[in-house]
Amino acid sequence: MADLELDPNPEGYDTEAVDKWVSENTQSLVPPFKWYRLEGGHSNLTYRIDDANGKQAVIRRPPQGVLLPKAHDMSREWALISALGPTSVPVPEAIGFCEDPDVIGAWFYIMGMINGSPLYKGEDTQAIVPENMRTITANSFIDVLADLHSLDPDEIGLGELGKKENYVGRQLKTWYRSWTSSVEPAQFDDPRAHELKDFFLENMPDQGMARVVHGDYGLHNVLIGADSKIAAVVDWEISTLGDPLADLAYALNPWPDPSDAIPPDPESATAQPGFPGRLAMAARYGERTGRDLSQLDYYIGFNRWKTAAIVHGVYGRYMAGQKSTEGVDLETLRSRISLSLDLSEQAVSRLTG
Repeated sequence: MADLELDPNPEGYDTEAVDKWVSENTQSLVPPFKWYRLEGGHSNLTYRIDDANGKQAVIRRPPQGVLLPKAHDMSREWALISALGPTSVPVPEAIGFCEDPDVIGAWFYIMGMINGSPLYKGEDTQAIVPENMRTITANSFIDVLADLHSLDPDEIGLGELGKKENYVGRQLKTWYRSWTSSVEPAQFDDPRAHELKDFFLENMPDQGMARVVHGDYGLHNVLIGADSKIAAVVDWEISTLGDPLADLAYALNPWPDPSDAIPPDPESATAQPGFPGRLAMAARYGERTGRDLSQLDYYIGFNRWKTAAIVHGVYGRYMAGQKSTEGVDLETLRSRISLSLDLSEQAVSRLTG
């Protein structure tokens, strides 16, 4: 963070209004603030703010302009970090939440600053986590997810976070609709997308008790501390209630395993030497939670299929001219759709064969 530049005019914020609101509504920060723009965090406008005593915090608000319903949900993120703060799941301190749009024109919240770094690519892993500490990172990563999935949402005040039933069924409906609506603009269909959707609908395991699911749990959405462990989980804006095994499979999919037929991308964060394989991490989750993982390949296949549908939609928007293709390798993007369906088929084959 030392190389961040002071920003005297932070985008989307009235600094004097924020100073006044903080003075009146929080106890742990003393304005005025120094503002430093932070990258990442999707497209939310995220800044580090340093108070008059040098205490650091992070402020987030949605991007400016018209937003889709439920997009960039500040109240959801605030509810999650507030509820999880007293638990074993590491999250930033919940400092203050403003739902008065008259202050800066949008809701915003302030959370504690965590000294840690996400991992996006292999070069991040190499720079931040020593090879002899990567097993510690991987174990901490899976243990935090296991701890999240061990919490009863009703007991921690998150019982109304979302619908509890039929999480995978609802996801299948959403992303199959995305696939079919993208076929014409993408000028590309694949019969496997339809066949796999039918398989997942017809063979859906019993969900069991709903848990909080992060929805995008990965090394890009955690902060790794100096001890190589997970210091905090961030970006909770699409979290809901649902099937924890679907959340687990999503988290595991980027992790390669020696048993894989297709070698991993050597530039990915998880493909670096020193990490345990995907199967070892799944086994650790099973031991920590006591959950039956015999149907895990169902969830792995489902998530691969979902990835294909997501990329298919993006590809369709490019092909329809809705997004600039400058600097975009459309052939590689299209091949990712097929590869995701290949990997989904492989998971189904392991399950049925």
